Amino acid sequence: MTLRIYFENMQETERVTYALKMLIREAILATLRYEDKQGHSEVSVTFTDNEGIAAINREYREIDAPTDVLSFPLFEEAGGTRMLGDIVLSLEKCRAQAAEFGHSFERECAFLTVHSTLHLLGYDHVNGEEEEQDMRERQTAIVNGMGLAVKED
Repeated sequence: MTLRIYFENMQETERVTYALKMLIREAILATLRYEDKQGHSEVSVTFTDNEGIAAINREYREIDAPTDVLSFPLFEEAGGTRMLGDIVLSLEKCRAQAAEFGHSFERECAFLTVHSTLHLLGYDHVNGEEEEQDMRERQTAIVNGMGLAVKED
């Protein structure tokens, strides 16, 4: 399995390090492995802040508020390459949610990337409790498999 990621940084709230990019890459790869997706895949990942993701929400979803992550699936294949689509991640929201939930910034970024990648693969959680539970179980298994399980008190 090979993966090409096109990274773009559209924010100045958080430093985008090589380690962060590799964490995002590992989260996508872990999701593809879990879903047994072989071959070559491509995805774009855009880092933004709350203001930037709110603007995208307004434009594409008619929701005037920031969210943590947005997924824009392509569901296209060309020349043996699965073009997954676009992930837009608010690093500002990741930092705030990590503090709110009491875990690391890295764990939150990985979790949201896994969540978004599942969307790119066609999973959804808005059509009912059963789909939401299915996604939750997949996300937990993948993130735990990465060694980023939520610590129990």
